[in-house]
Amino acid sequence: MNNDTICALATANGVGALGIIRVSGNESLSVVQKSFPGKNLEKQKSHTIHYGYFMDEDEAIDEVMLSIFLAPKSFTTENSVEIAFHGSPHIGKRILETLIKNGARMAKAGEFTLRAFINGRIDLSQAEAIADVIASENEASRKVAINQLKGGITNEISILRTDLLNFVSLIELELDFAEEDVEFADRSALNLLLDKIDLKLNSLIESFQYGNAIKNGTAVAIIGKPNAGKSTLLNALLKEERAIVSNIAGTTRDTIEEVLHIKGHAFRLIDTAGLRDTVDEIEAIGVKKAREKVDQANILVYLADAATEDFSEDIEMIRSLQREDLKLIICATKIDEVSPVKYQAVEAAFRKEISADFDFITISAVENQNIQDLKNELSSYVEQLKSQENNVVVTNQRHFEALRKSLEAVDKVKEAITFQISTELLAYELRNALEHLGEISGEVTNDEVLGNIFSKFCIGK
Repeated sequence: MNNDTICALATANGVGALGIIRVSGNESLSVVQKSFPGKNLEKQKSHTIHYGYFMDEDEAIDEVMLSIFLAPKSFTTENSVEIAFHGSPHIGKRILETLIKNGARMAKAGEFTLRAFINGRIDLSQAEAIADVIASENEASRKVAINQLKGGITNEISILRTDLLNFVSLIELELDFAEEDVEFADRSALNLLLDKIDLKLNSLIESFQYGNAIKNGTAVAIIGKPNAGKSTLLNALLKEERAIVSNIAGTTRDTIEEVLHIKGHAFRLIDTAGLRDTVDEIEAIGVKKAREKVDQANILVYLADAATEDFSEDIEMIRSLQREDLKLIICATKIDEVSPVKYQAVEAAFRKEISADFDFITISAVENQNIQDLKNELSSYVEQLKSQENNVVVTNQRHFEALRKSLEAVDKVKEAITFQISTELLAYELRNALEHLGEISGEVTNDEVLGNIFSKFCIGK
């Protein structure tokens, strides 16, 4: 990485009260100084703010406030300047053009954070957490991202990695004295450590299901026969007329997706076409899409019209959609039109024919009856995924894969000890485990991985 001076707009594009441009690099003060006469920036203290006009030669572009951060006490650990200007996109463009003329260049996506990582201010998991904080759309994802930013998963991994590294050193020492046939590493103690690491890795891996639900939301497919009340339920949950409601069967022909937040968690609600055999080509495509959405969903909310006399078709449909990892909620709809005795009989009919576990709720979306009960069921699904023993939650697919590979390597080390396989193979598998653990924090990485991670950042961060 070169040490040239970079600049970028740090605030969102568009008109606003204020905009901020970031400048970072060892020469950032002198680059900005060329357009900020009247005060010697290089003689100012760190973490100070200065008022003046930003100039392009003899022309004042805008009245600005400059914030100065001197190395190493800045986000990138380099000399940095933040320029606050009146939030006109045109003014921001002029300031950037002038900075480039003064010797800076436009920053690449994520380059400020990349410099913070390269310069040792943060590790790789913390860098990724910054992107997660920016992208957080609910309270749960914000909390998890902040915990990662504070070094949550790194702290967990570094302890394991340090203990493992001590044993690797001893195993490597044995290789140096192979002809002496001596053991420096206590195999019993190593086994105990491997059991401890195995337990911790399994706990972190299991947390990924909860972490994924927090980060990406939980997919909820709303399924049922035509006119079961799917679109009416979607509107009731969202408290707005999002989907067209009609007594005409087959009104919904495509999937409609909306996000609903319940108790700090995000749920991606998917209203689908009514499931039935149809000769209508467009509706048939909608039915096919509905089945595809169920395959991708975490929760299936199946709606059955409580006024129906025969539920054999619904039961057959549910059986065809079931998966072991799919939570099933059966809702008897339109209960405002039937007596309690009727919907009790509905539940009995489903309990008799559906062997899998499911929750049964009676609702009337039109009258807003028991909608909160359904929301509670959705929320409890996510809460049950959360481990009470582990405060660190894995939300990152890259971390999950590294943990999984680490666990595989640890298991192979345990096998090598059990079957007294050669010290060379033992050392190889131990190094593998160390390498995969180091991938999480960035102690072991490569340019391709870094490029992939930071290319997903916004420019200016």
